[in-house]
Amino acid sequence: MIQVKRVLVSVSDKTGLLDLVKGLLRWGAEIISTGGTYKAIEAAGYPVTYISEVTGFPEILDGRVKTLHPAIHGGILALRTPEHLEQLAKEKIAPIDLVVVNLYPFEATVAKPGVQLAEAIENIDIGGPTMIRSAAKNNAYVGVVTDPADYQELLAELEKNQGGISEEFSFRLAVKAFCHTARYDSIIYNYLSKQVAGEDGEFPPILQMAFEKVQTLRYGENPHQKAAFYRDIVKTPSSLANAEQLQGKELSFNNINDGNAAWELVREFTAPAVVAIKHANPCGVGVADDLYTAYMKAYESDPVSIFGGIIAVNRALDGATAAKMAELFLEIIIAPDFTPEALEILGKKKNLRLLKLPLEENNPAVTMWDLKKVRGGLLIQDLDLSDVPVEEWKVVTKAQPTAKDLEELKFGWKVVKHVKSNAIVLTKDGGTIGVGAGQMNRVGSAKIAIEQAGAKAMGSYLASDAFFPMPDTVEEAAKAGIRAIVQPGGSIRDAESIEAADRYGLIMVFTGQRHFRH
Repeated sequence: MIQVKRVLVSVSDKTGLLDLVKGLLRWGAEIISTGGTYKAIEAAGYPVTYISEVTGFPEILDGRVKTLHPAIHGGILALRTPEHLEQLAKEKIAPIDLVVVNLYPFEATVAKPGVQLAEAIENIDIGGPTMIRSAAKNNAYVGVVTDPADYQELLAELEKNQGGISEEFSFRLAVKAFCHTARYDSIIYNYLSKQVAGEDGEFPPILQMAFEKVQTLRYGENPHQKAAFYRDIVKTPSSLANAEQLQGKELSFNNINDGNAAWELVREFTAPAVVAIKHANPCGVGVADDLYTAYMKAYESDPVSIFGGIIAVNRALDGATAAKMAELFLEIIIAPDFTPEALEILGKKKNLRLLKLPLEENNPAVTMWDLKKVRGGLLIQDLDLSDVPVEEWKVVTKAQPTAKDLEELKFGWKVVKHVKSNAIVLTKDGGTIGVGAGQMNRVGSAKIAIEQAGAKAMGSYLASDAFFPMPDTVEEAAKAGIRAIVQPGGSIRDAESIEAADRYGLIMVFTGQRHFRH
């Protein structure tokens, strides 16, 4: 048992500070403190000892040096053995039994848009991590608390043990403390390494990453697989990891994966848009002047596959659209907001998960990487966020597109970017009518999309995520009566596809950029 007689408190985040101090004093603990923490405790009228009274040395260099002193670290690191206690007594150092420290807000600082390097560096804590690591190393004799969320449990432990904490409790806090400093150093390293790499897109030689667990999941992709959900420790804007769940069952592994796919696609559009996802692929996408019409376009794209799917919208979900959605079994609806009428309607479907998630712009201070784990390694790349403006597309056929044609092709191009490759998407009037995904050859995906579209394929628009290796896809499009095609181009046999398009009177446009998604 560790009897808590002397406590060092130095916190940047002062949440719950005074309640903690009050609880410690109840058991007769002496409080030592620094800087702003000392002032806050003193101003509240609680007895507190200033750090300089312990060290016999003033805080210097604008507070950069205050706790880095043998009178502090000797008190923290000493084993409670006769030999160590004798040395402390000889040097007139009193043991410290509990360290309560949290660190300068480096994470919050670098998350601010436009933060300067000098400000970031000034928020790198030195004394704090040193005290935390010292106490965590000596956890058999010294407790360490880094998270204000643990204050109440600490006070309950003191109550249970009449002013003491168990070694088991101290060890658990020490593990959390090492996690805290590792996370802190990881954020610092990742931020500074980007400054070295500059804007040339280089990746750091050692990749340090830290995530915090959101929840343990019921299972993974399949019931026999264990799973958990983690989020970036630096808050990612408009991320499913930070969504507010308004109702419904706990999210599953597949729910989160599919929900992310839906949200990333619906964010592509500025007009009212609805995306329906099934097994990580869009089965229906619609854009219109209002959400209800957009939903009907998405629904009519594939009324079979949308059953049991996940819906994302980029406007507050209204009552009329919610009522139409309620006619179906859906797993999740994600929206920036829900009107009271929509919540009332959907509230009757208790298992339906409703996620509220603001549409925020990406913060350039946040690293936006796509990670793919392989056995024994990690693939890392920039997220596929860029696109070639329509004005830079190249019309390669004799038939020329109208403004309406380009608008339709642009819509299809946004959708196909989010379909598993090989990907073909057919669209018409701002809605998908056929999706061919994940096939081993491109013409196979085209045939699936055309078959799904049926008679609607006549006069529609085809988008392909990568170039045509041969003209067979163009020929299939011509048979179905498709009006125009958008694809990246770049095949050594582009001329054959262009010749086929000209032969059938099709419009074909090259974007110059592919969008593989595996």
